[in-house]
Amino acid sequence: MAQVQRMSRLMVKTLRDDPADAETLSHKLLVRAGYVRRNAAGIWSWLPLGKRVLENVTRVVREEMDAIGAQEVLLPALLPKEPYEATGRWEEYGAELFRLKDRKGADYLLGPTHEEIFTQLVKDQCTSYKDLPVILYQIQTKYRDEARPRSGILRGREFQMKDSYSFDTSDEGLAESYALHREAYVRIFERLGLKHKIVSAVSGAMGGSASEEFLAPAPAGEDTFVYCPSCDYAANTEAVTFALAPVEGAEHGPVEELDTPDTPTIETLADHLGVPASATLKNLLVKVDGEIVAVGVPGNREVDLGKLGDHLAPAEVELVTAEDFVDRPDLVRGYVGPQGLEKVRYIADPRVAPGTAWITGANRAGFHAKNVVAGRDFQVDDYLDVVVVEDGDPCPSCGTGLKLDRAIEIGHIFQLGRKYADAFQLDVLGQNGKPVRVTMGSYGVGVSRAVAALAEQTADEQGLCWPREIAPADVHVVAAGKALQTELALDVAEQLGAAGLRVLVDDRAGVSPGVKFTDAELIGVPKILVAGRRSAEGVLELKDRRTGEREELTVADAVARLRG
Repeated sequence: MAQVQRMSRLMVKTLRDDPADAETLSHKLLVRAGYVRRNAAGIWSWLPLGKRVLENVTRVVREEMDAIGAQEVLLPALLPKEPYEATGRWEEYGAELFRLKDRKGADYLLGPTHEEIFTQLVKDQCTSYKDLPVILYQIQTKYRDEARPRSGILRGREFQMKDSYSFDTSDEGLAESYALHREAYVRIFERLGLKHKIVSAVSGAMGGSASEEFLAPAPAGEDTFVYCPSCDYAANTEAVTFALAPVEGAEHGPVEELDTPDTPTIETLADHLGVPASATLKNLLVKVDGEIVAVGVPGNREVDLGKLGDHLAPAEVELVTAEDFVDRPDLVRGYVGPQGLEKVRYIADPRVAPGTAWITGANRAGFHAKNVVAGRDFQVDDYLDVVVVEDGDPCPSCGTGLKLDRAIEIGHIFQLGRKYADAFQLDVLGQNGKPVRVTMGSYGVGVSRAVAALAEQTADEQGLCWPREIAPADVHVVAAGKALQTELALDVAEQLGAAGLRVLVDDRAGVSPGVKFTDAELIGVPKILVAGRRSAEGVLELKDRRTGEREELTVADAVARLRG
């Protein structure tokens, strides 16, 4: 028998007004509807209604993981430092890693992901090719010391996540495990009712090669992605690439210095010369593990420091400061040009292709140079796609102008390869009796984040509006107020529960019908059944929360309709 939950006994306190610190729709509504409660910045409690929704998402994830043969385990969240030192991630994670010491001074961390620990587990348990392939997963609380936790449960310091790991003896096996997860994720998000895009991505601190993100388009999203309206190309902006296309046969005059006083910025230079910013070459100075590096991009584009950092990882990238110029008289602030630079590595975006000519700094204050040609007057040490992607940039697949959109990351899959297996010498005995190095995949679903993403995508002006698969109940029965109506509401709730439905019944005494109706809209159960003015006739009103459609039904017809 399904559960019947009386609101008179439910710990729920709805709010009429938005919390003062709430920025996103999901943050406002999940708090107002009594699903979550803030304990501290980025730390949230799940209240009874919220816990039901969270458990429903967890159930869907678990069912689809089990369906591909994955095996569930539960590993500790408190982890020793040593495995993360072995892979370099103790340092690579930087300030986002929660670090702590025990009473004996030993270092520990709160797990953000568990690649190292799963690798050690498989090394201990699997010794032969006969033990593989294997897929292991857990659904667990993860920790990340966010600098600015915000947007409610969208960006917290602790969060619920499903992380799974595949272990295979060949790259072909890894590709199969990756495909299994990709298909399972599509089924998960379809069952949850989440609109999503699969986009190419970068691996970042996770390492590995192939990587894709599952994004839920929403204005509150912190991820920006691009998609092509003419083909199926879609990518995280950090994964978009621009092909290097050298310019052949162009005629350019010799380098010519220009007197350009008080023009240390692209804007002032372009105004002074009366040229578009795209004709100039911007040279951004950064420090890579303490070494000054110049990054050249067209003057009308910005350097994406996130992209640059991904390209150069695990090296640390930071902007230069005024102090960095003190011991480098060859670097003239605001007037740096790539021609004649010494002891400086020069990285350029592919748009600064060989044969292109630019107006750029002349390496002395108040002067610029024109007709500075890439490949003739300066050499590029490394070409890296590092500009901020803009709306209308050409699609790498078909050339059509790309479109930008915002989204919430709800899943990420990686082909890790042998990075972690190498760190822990994870080998099994192969068919030929010789050791075989295992190859891995890593796959995550943001379980608590999926709740927020669904709220963002499905809510309306009245409140939350859950898909049935994850709603806290199948039907919300509302007693309009009088004793007869309450009696009928409780009776029909019991019948619905006996029919196998999950029922939330508002039997609160002393609460006006208007407040009950408002709360029913706010809480967002997909069907609302009202015992109102025709209760004496045994007639109820059934309302679809999403469409607003209403119809009057007898008790028997209502039970039959809702039971399906």
